[in-house]
Amino acid sequence: MTFPCLSARLPVRPSLLVLLLIVGTLTPLQAVDAQSPYFPPPGDAWERRDPRAANFDPALLQEAIDFALANAAPVPPTLAAPLPNEPYPDILGPVKAWSPSGLILRHGYLIAEWGDTRRVDVTFSVAKSYLSTVAGLAFDRGLIPDLDRPVRELVQDGGFDSDHNRPITWRHLLTQTSEWEGTLWGKPDVADRRLGYSRALNPPGSTWEYNDVRVNRLALSLLRVWQRPLPDVLREFVMDPIGASDSWNWYGYYNAYVEIGGRHVQSVSGGTHWGGGIWMTTRDHARLGYLMLRRGRWAGRQLLSERWLELALTPTPIRPDYGFLWWLNTSRQRYSNASATSYFALGSGGNMIWVDPALDLVVVTRWIQPARLNDFIGKVARAYAGS
Repeated sequence: MTFPCLSARLPVRPSLLVLLLIVGTLTPLQAVDAQSPYFPPPGDAWERRDPRAANFDPALLQEAIDFALANAAPVPPTLAAPLPNEPYPDILGPVKAWSPSGLILRHGYLIAEWGDTRRVDVTFSVAKSYLSTVAGLAFDRGLIPDLDRPVRELVQDGGFDSDHNRPITWRHLLTQTSEWEGTLWGKPDVADRRLGYSRALNPPGSTWEYNDVRVNRLALSLLRVWQRPLPDVLREFVMDPIGASDSWNWYGYYNAYVEIGGRHVQSVSGGTHWGGGIWMTTRDHARLGYLMLRRGRWAGRQLLSERWLELALTPTPIRPDYGFLWWLNTSRQRYSNASATSYFALGSGGNMIWVDPALDLVVVTRWIQPARLNDFIGKVARAYAGS
């Protein structure tokens, strides 16, 4: 038996969106065995399943997809101009326009897809969760033996020498509670003090603030520890083992270079604030989400330790909906329509990797209006519950 392909209606100009079929040639209805997880092979040979075999109502699932397309984030004519309403607005890294897309996995099988999921797009702060992954690889290998020891014990480049910065630990940087003070790549930390540009600093660990300069300071610190480019680390230990494409890149700023082992190495940025960051396809993001869903294990190999996953997804006491650069849904505070066990890599423009262990679900969205994400999540959840 076959099932009709779901269709997606295009709410934006065709030049901005290449619409793919939501499901391809479908297999007969069958139960999905979550006890023997499916892992997609490298490349594009991703097995598709009839949405009904994954306990989704096709009509309600289509409604969720149509909603995502109808609420696409607007594409600006250019990103290369200085950012408005910022005290330090100059763009320092590569930028590009974007195109909406997304996909839904259940038990690892592809049950829905819209837009051009093979297009390489900017990712914004979803990159922070990849930075967390690189930190986890360092932790698992003993390069960072204690997350609660001061960073300056391993990183002696002057960035942690001041009286204020000396107590900062790896945990502080990973939870965005460091209050690090300084200038990096021409951007002082006040460039992204979202609690107020002129506010007084508090002791490390006492205040949570989303701050890209401080995240970039973590990226540089990890580069010092690894002594090799972080994209190489991510590629060798995660992206290649999970079968990702070779199309992704992780950029820093044009001026973000240091000497490592006699080489001129770029320090990556933890987002696309001021340019750069991870540029990746929707499908490759789904692979990272699925690795997290499978608790760091991929086809018999433990790529990230269970211990690291436990640490990374533990709520930060002063910010319970945040872990180690992953957004949590503690008490369903972030997205009321998602399960409390869900967690997210989130970036501007509605970039999202939603991992839901309760439903064995991974959903990737690109360019949905952020204010409509909870509604979209609710529609996906209802599509499952309504089957």
